[in-house]
Amino acid sequence: MLEKEFVITGKETHPTIRGAFPGPAAQRIVHDDETYLATTTKTGPVAIREARGCVALTVDGDILLDFAAGVGVNATGHSHPRVVQAVKDQAERFLHFAGTDFYYEVQNKLAKTLGELVPGAAKQKVFFTNSGTESIEAALKIAAWSTQRSQFIAFRRAFHGRTLGSLALTNSKTVHRERFRPMAGVHHVPFPNAFRNPFGIDGYADPDRLTSAVLGMVEELLETALPPSEAAAMFVEPVQGEGGYNVPPMDFYPKLKKLLDGHGILLVADEVQTGLGRTGKLFAMEHFGTKPSITTLAKALGSGLPIGAAVFDAKLDFGVKGAHSNTFGGNPIACAAANATIDVIREERLVERAARMGPQVGKRLREIQKETTGIGDVRGLGLMWAVEWVKDPKTKQHDAKKRDAVLQECYRRGLVVLPCGQSAIRFIPPLVITDEQLAGGLDVFRDAARAVG
Repeated sequence: MLEKEFVITGKETHPTIRGAFPGPAAQRIVHDDETYLATTTKTGPVAIREARGCVALTVDGDILLDFAAGVGVNATGHSHPRVVQAVKDQAERFLHFAGTDFYYEVQNKLAKTLGELVPGAAKQKVFFTNSGTESIEAALKIAAWSTQRSQFIAFRRAFHGRTLGSLALTNSKTVHRERFRPMAGVHHVPFPNAFRNPFGIDGYADPDRLTSAVLGMVEELLETALPPSEAAAMFVEPVQGEGGYNVPPMDFYPKLKKLLDGHGILLVADEVQTGLGRTGKLFAMEHFGTKPSITTLAKALGSGLPIGAAVFDAKLDFGVKGAHSNTFGGNPIACAAANATIDVIREERLVERAARMGPQVGKRLREIQKETTGIGDVRGLGLMWAVEWVKDPKTKQHDAKKRDAVLQECYRRGLVVLPCGQSAIRFIPPLVITDEQLAGGLDVFRDAARAVG
């Protein structure tokens, strides 16, 4: 039980730092982590003791505002009471029974709901996984099995996961791929990034030209290097995530799908980060009016429980037992958490909240851009935004050093944020965030950016 003075409500609107950050307890945990755990992607010395809603309490008693949401996982906030209760109730019934081999209702309920909600074919099926990267692996196998083709297309700066199949699609940073060969056959083309693209096009001023340029690259690929008869699917993030929160022109995906359909190439939407309301639509592909053949999910689906899914046109099903399976996919506790998550998103109208708050975030970040130096671009949808630092607005040369300095200053002042791309900071607070918490967190970011200069 926490000491009374350390209990938080989740309604706090401003950070409270009790002393030097990180404090001594956090420093001990960081030391033990570095001693006993594998090197991964640790970003800042934030050691958490408790969290509620959009607020986290550190082991040293510091109160932080969380604008990272467990890398987009805690869309319903930390430890939402409805989700916690669903987990408790299911845990008392049974913990696991291998849903790929046997049957239980909580899994069927979730599959039926996702098949109805996810944009796609009239009849869809679901394969449950434990993570986003495993959802991508499932999509790769579904596409390859159903088309009997072995090659794939993805975008430069894409991030689709770190297991070897998904890693072949990932093209965000060389560190992700170095020393991990061989990989599946994947061909990469430029993403229609309005701010930074190889064509020198200002995509904000001329989105049609940018769309045409990228589609031309896909067509050229299919004419020169990749026979269409060998291409199973193209994988896309509706909004690029780890690669920089890049938003394409609104007419891009409808035109891309038309091009792919002409060659019998499936469109796979990686909604692992964008799904479940993050962009102000339940699924980001709804912004573009495009229905994929396969959609991959994870992160926010379980509100913190490890669960993912590949939702796909039923006509693409394996149809043969053993072609694909796993052990923990569709775990009953994770499914219970996911069912409760969807209920919370619907009943608390979190998609609508994200859509309403999105323009507020964009407006405030652009004001901060004008008040500080070095921010070259502000971009996003709903409650998924990023600011990118550049050394020179004309050359758009990345300024990762300044980005990293602002990042650490945010931590020191009590705001939890994450980097993305080569020089951007992303803002992905829980969708339950209040107007006051949003304003308070953005004020902290402003102060941190000013302090760095």
